[in-house]
Amino acid sequence: MKGSSADVVICGAGMAGVSAAYHLAVRQGVTNVVVVDERAPLTLTSDKGTEAYRNWWPGPGDTMLRFMNRSIDLLEELAEESHNCFQLNRRGYVFLTADPVRIPQMKQTAAEISALGAGPVRQHPGPSPYVPSPPQGFDKVPTGADLVLDRKMIREQFPFVAEDVVGMLHVRRCGWMDAPQLGKWLLGQAQALGVRVRRDRVEKVSVANGRMQSIHLQSGEEISTDAFVIAAGPYVKQVGDMLGLDIPVFNELHGKIAFTDTLGVIPREAPLMIWNDPLYLPWTEAERRELAATEETRWLLEEFPAGVHFRPRGATDNPTLLVIWTYDTKPQEPVWPPTFDRYLPEVLLRGLARMIPGLSAYFGQGKQAVVDGGYYCKTRENRPLIGPLPIGGAYVIGALSGYGVMGSQAAGELLAAHVTGGELPNYAPAFLLERYGAPGYRSLLGNWDASSGQL
Repeated sequence: MKGSSADVVICGAGMAGVSAAYHLAVRQGVTNVVVVDERAPLTLTSDKGTEAYRNWWPGPGDTMLRFMNRSIDLLEELAEESHNCFQLNRRGYVFLTADPVRIPQMKQTAAEISALGAGPVRQHPGPSPYVPSPPQGFDKVPTGADLVLDRKMIREQFPFVAEDVVGMLHVRRCGWMDAPQLGKWLLGQAQALGVRVRRDRVEKVSVANGRMQSIHLQSGEEISTDAFVIAAGPYVKQVGDMLGLDIPVFNELHGKIAFTDTLGVIPREAPLMIWNDPLYLPWTEAERRELAATEETRWLLEEFPAGVHFRPRGATDNPTLLVIWTYDTKPQEPVWPPTFDRYLPEVLLRGLARMIPGLSAYFGQGKQAVVDGGYYCKTRENRPLIGPLPIGGAYVIGALSGYGVMGSQAAGELLAAHVTGGELPNYAPAFLLERYGAPGYRSLLGNWDASSGQL
């Protein structure tokens, strides 16, 4: 058996593992780090999402908002340092409704999240003008949110949205980036300082006297180490089993489509846009009769939840739309490669057409979309697990749900601080595994669930 040693071994080369390696090596000076993954870096779930970010997070408390604000601060630092090689923008998230009854809730939610620290809410029409977000860059863009309750103003900005729209909340410290490019840059910086990547599989973990001893790889190599970091995405639980630990997470499969907008229905400079109302999919009478005839398809006639959303990707020569909608959240075991419901592309296109009527021109063309996606590894309250585990020298950075890219830098920084004994931010205790043993925290769990903060 071949043998080697490392100060830290990280199991998983997704965005969480790569960010942890970067912060250990580049920010903390721990360079004898090995990252182990049987797949190429950033190819399991990190490159499967919308690559978006936001600081717009609900309570209880301001923990998640402070965590995300810190992560965005770091993303902006990295963008400056890398000459924005990963194309960070701040176009914002635009929430829309056609239901006047939802306006008071939209106002209340905006006020609550603003009070937690997301920035001011400006109402329009009002004393200050509405300022559109630039399509590129992230400087000199307002923070907070703009609440627009004038239909004419909304459609002046976004003439392609439904004519019956009555309310818009444009959240500003939000946007997206090229996640694979970010990961590639982070990994390159870490490798330049000595971080090594092993294309291999962790098969066994050795522990003695309650402390980490070594990692055994499928290739036969044994790596002696005092610090082992579980950054295995949807396989966090399985790796925890190797340590005899029951890490309390589960997985949901979330799919998205990439569809070519050949008709140019949506401008390339559009922000990420979300429809805030539940809806029924638009079918012809003949289609409805056909769908109602079998149990397999009858669900397509039921009401779907709010939240269908999209963002543009690509320039005018490749006008792609990324579309996602969380309407099926049943827990399931991770299987790779995942399989998706065959109706997913058509469901997403028809649902999005409620917000963007011009997309009805593509009805029946869902099969032309590219379907992919990945697993959201989650805790019961949809907060991450970052920090030490009950075995000495073992750590976890996981349960980053659908916010792994946007939260990656605060998560990596926090994990590195735990490993090196550095100063911890005041939100650190909220992400420890031991939180579940605190009676006060257990009582809080009744106030939110696994969909908290999820779009």
